Amino acid sequence: MLVAGTARAAPVQTDDGAYTRYELLAPASHKFRIVYDITATTAGARAYYNPIRTGSIATDERVTDRATGAALAFAEVDGEIARAGGVTNAPPGSKYIAATLARPVPEGGGGRIRIDKTYEDAKSYYTDRDAIVFDRSLGIKRNAVVLPAGYRLASVNVPVQVLQQADGRIAVSFLNATPAPMPLVIRAVPSGVIASGSSMAARISERAAQTREIVYYLRPPETHSFDLTHDYTEERPGVGAYVNVVRAGSTVSNPSARDLDTGAALTTEMVRGAAITAIDPRETGVTAATTAVVFRFSPVAAGTSRRIRIAETYTDPDRYRIVDGELVWHRAFGRPANAVVLPAGWVLTNSTIAAAVSTTADGRTRLDFLNPRPDDIDVVITARRAG
Repeated sequence: MLVAGTARAAPVQTDDGAYTRYELLAPASHKFRIVYDITATTAGARAYYNPIRTGSIATDERVTDRATGAALAFAEVDGEIARAGGVTNAPPGSKYIAATLARPVPEGGGGRIRIDKTYEDAKSYYTDRDAIVFDRSLGIKRNAVVLPAGYRLASVNVPVQVLQQADGRIAVSFLNATPAPMPLVIRAVPSGVIASGSSMAARISERAAQTREIVYYLRPPETHSFDLTHDYTEERPGVGAYVNVVRAGSTVSNPSARDLDTGAALTTEMVRGAAITAIDPRETGVTAATTAVVFRFSPVAAGTSRRIRIAETYTDPDRYRIVDGELVWHRAFGRPANAVVLPAGWVLTNSTIAAAVSTTADGRTRLDFLNPRPDDIDVVITARRAG
């Protein structure tokens, strides 16, 4: 399936969108199931390498393609093969799951896979008198841990969202906004209650599991315009369109979209008023003046999903403007992951909400906002012209 020692070194392996769900099994077993979702992003890659953590014994492994739901071929390989495949930091003696992707990764797209495995690791998962302890440093930024049936949460050392599963088990979930691995420690004890689902389940969604990512690329502020890309995953069977409602006060132009799994372009159309809710009845507050862009794709089949990227240009004088020579951006973000890229030649002076700040390859300032809360964050950014 996979061959090491090729004449030309493989491109460096890159990925995105990592999310891990740990399901703690019977305490005496020291075992936990890991469901790991990841997107391979190296253009042209035909395989993805996932490390098996040192000290853990891996069993019950399987890999599926998230786009089609089909099982993928895989093998357990050593670090030498992983290095040849693009994992440049694979240490000697290490082990990896090498998954063969369903198709080569398209340029600018991804190969979405799910790796399901069970680890046995007594150092990470053990008992302490009547309590169970899950003590593990987690490098992935989006995680959930599900307690065994019949246990309640006694303590956890980081802020988490608590969610009861349909079968009554308790899960904790969090987003790690720091650049370092999270040293997570969970203690749980027998609950003494009969497990059942929660009446609030339909109203609570797991924040860390959400997959929407939006990036705003600001044009010069005197234009009041900005480009954006919005990535999201559609999993609802039968759905074949995404409706993007334009905010009041904004106008939209240059809509386009593509399927990130295949690279194929999608069709777009503009609709108004009742035509919006006819396509997506979930949209509320729609009036005769409401405008939306509709992006169409083949309806999603049961057990499959589609990863879509839409791109648009917005003009919004109320939320993006110049005040006394200063760029002012004011917008509420409701999604977990949002980023704003300043125009070339502008220097950041204020950001009301904490953000990770970096410089893009073309020298522009980028701010990344990670919002673990279920409500909006009200973001105001200002900048001054350089020089």
